[in-house]
Amino acid sequence: QVQLVESGGGLVQAGGSLRLSCAASGRTFRTYAMAWFRQAPGKEREFVAAIAPSGVGTYAADSMKGRFTISKDNAKNTVYLQMNSLKPEDTAVYYCAGRNYIVTRNKNDYGDWGQGTQVTVSS
Repeated sequence: QVQLVESGGGLVQAGGSLRLSCAASGRTFRTYAMAWFRQAPGKEREFVAAIAPSGVGTYAADSMKGRFTISKDNAKNTVYLQMNSLKPEDTAVYYCAGRNYIVTRNKNDYGDWGQGTQVTVSS
């Protein structure tokens, strides 16, 4: 229903910060629940964080609570992932995803996906 394009990935040292952006095109963004997932080589795509359509109400994986923050700007059709205190194990391709109305933690519930952006955290 919407096209998603991630940006903001790159190389960062451990302990550093990075802010990812996901720009959406389409008319239904305001009613979309959005999420971030990540996938490292040889591993399953895993949940990172999600946010309700209104931008009020967020969820984060337990291992990332306190470090990663998701936000949604409906006026700009953009979702962000602020990543702080990055660790080498955070290295992965980060994807944004969307679905209408209902926010979940399950990647199989999301139908719209971006192309991903690489995040590499050095030791």
